[in-house]
Amino acid sequence: MNQETGESDILHIKLFNPLDDWYGMSPIEVASASINQHNAIALQNTSFLQNGGRPSGALMYKSTINPEKRGELKENLRNLYEGGRNAGKILLLEGDFEWKEMGLSPKDLDFISGKELAAKEIALAFGVPNILIGSMSSATFSNYKEARYNFWEETLIPLLNMFAGELSNWFQMIFKTDLKFWYDLDSIPALVKKKEIEWRKINNAEFLTKNEKREAFGYTPIKEGSEENNKEE
Repeated sequence: MNQETGESDILHIKLFNPLDDWYGMSPIEVASASINQHNAIALQNTSFLQNGGRPSGALMYKSTINPEKRGELKENLRNLYEGGRNAGKILLLEGDFEWKEMGLSPKDLDFISGKELAAKEIALAFGVPNILIGSMSSATFSNYKEARYNFWEETLIPLLNMFAGELSNWFQMIFKTDLKFWYDLDSIPALVKKKEIEWRKINNAEFLTKNEKREAFGYTPIKEGSEENNKEE
């Protein structure tokens, strides 16, 4: 980095960080706890299914077992009854053994609600509406269209503005040019509704001439003196 001009071969674009004035904060960092929770629930459900849908438990013996026998018993139980390939096998106990369940089932732990809540918190950190990640509570086609529109308006367009502005300033500083990066809003399907409203307002504006309306729509003007160039009555 050039200390005099501030020019650098690397552009550092950062998001807002309330805890640091120099380094930004990634949405992944904000949602890290929810991401860990979501992964833990998925891993726990997988382990539960591999265990034949049975909660964990303890094999209780009323007397004492020497360490060698205890290790051998644990190894035999692990090989014979643990894992998905051993699901459904009957546990055969001899002597004074008793099996006691100690874990809770996924229903008791309410894993489904916990996983959905974690997914919603992750989406919130990234500015994604819940309906777009498959949360179907109160979901309708109209709500989905509004969610797509708001996702672009509230999340993506501000990010695009920031990235385009930062890239433009960076290139102008390095190459001493008026080069400007921008994006085409008209090519975004989710924003068709906004464009239709703007076009309707322009078309209904009686104080604009035909050419002014054509220019606003991106069309070439009509030659002066032609009848179409007069103001609408």
